[in-house]
Amino acid sequence: MQPTNQFSVSNTRPIITDLNPLSPISEAYRTLRTNLQYAGVDRSLQLLMVTSASPREGKTTTINNLAAAYAQADKSVLLIDADLRKPTAHQTFQLSNRCGLTHVLAGNASAREAVKETHIRNLSVMPSGSIPPNPSELLASRKMDLLLDELRQMFDLVLIDTPPVLAVSDAQIMASRCDGVLLVINAKSVKRQHALKARDALHFVQAKIVGVAMNQTAASELNGYYSYMQASAE
Repeated sequence: MQPTNQFSVSNTRPIITDLNPLSPISEAYRTLRTNLQYAGVDRSLQLLMVTSASPREGKTTTINNLAAAYAQADKSVLLIDADLRKPTAHQTFQLSNRCGLTHVLAGNASAREAVKETHIRNLSVMPSGSIPPNPSELLASRKMDLLLDELRQMFDLVLIDTPPVLAVSDAQIMASRCDGVLLVINAKSVKRQHALKARDALHFVQAKIVGVAMNQTAASELNGYYSYMQASAE
């Protein structure tokens, strides 16, 4: 495994829901949180994966802020950095990455050892750990299933960040293990056919897409930073 860099400022993403909870953007994330709670009325939504069709659509920014929004609602929240190709959670939350998800899956650490508390009350993070040569195989392993079962007992909500759906198979592997998937779409840059291919790829593994977060939409059109629609409205 290759060690990942520690605290790179360039990869640090500000968490606006923590820095400025009264801003309109923070309110948009709380609205997204509320809509997701309604999506889980008929089915438990304890394991929620957040991904996108392509890189740079805002999925990691979305999951970071959504995790903080849930934590502010007094939920015990764990954010897992399962993007084992380009992990950033340890940098964003200024945590050590010497022990993380890959160490648990390799049998070198326990879940409790890999979970780190953050400066945000109720919010913990399991960083990626060292970058492995075989991310897909690790995520598809039986140990991953056992880990998720254990984490269900420890937290109210587990949010999982993965690579983009169309980039590698990791997101499909994880989607089949989660209660729901939130797909983040950059309205300015993503091509329609890419968004549809991502949807189809998730449906192929029978993932439950609980919503689509439209990122970078025009405020004049949607009155906010994010809009949200149920998957059935795609």
